[in-house]
Amino acid sequence: MLKTYFGSCHCGDVTFAAEIDLTAGSGRCNCSICTKRRAWSVIVRPHDFRLLRGEDKLSDYQFGTNSMHHRFCARCGCAPFGEGDIPEIGGAFIAIAVNCLDELTPEELAAVPVSYSDGRNDAWRDQPREVAYL
Repeated sequence: MLKTYFGSCHCGDVTFAAEIDLTAGSGRCNCSICTKRRAWSVIVRPHDFRLLRGEDKLSDYQFGTNSMHHRFCARCGCAPFGEGDIPEIGGAFIAIAVNCLDELTPEELAAVPVSYSDGRNDAWRDQPREVAYL
């Protein structure tokens, strides 16, 4: 069920709201940037996301195919969300960092289902052989 969640970067300069169904699951990936950041995200469509504050505080990082904008706060360095458009996974999306959602209890975080993607080998629908480090 969709619920409105609020989130932010560490310093609070960037804040957002999003309609998310956490019971639908989240993802972790073994691509180079997700591995280094230990990224854990939920995917929403752009119409379910609202940047409330801090557009002028966001920096952008792209690499590879430039199909993803990895957004991060220029002040604290936290990466609360990213934007992409990848036809193979349904087109335009926002990837929200689960750990940047405010006011979730440890129990709520622990209950979020997680699936794994083999982004390192561009096999996004496959689970990597090893996931414990993700």
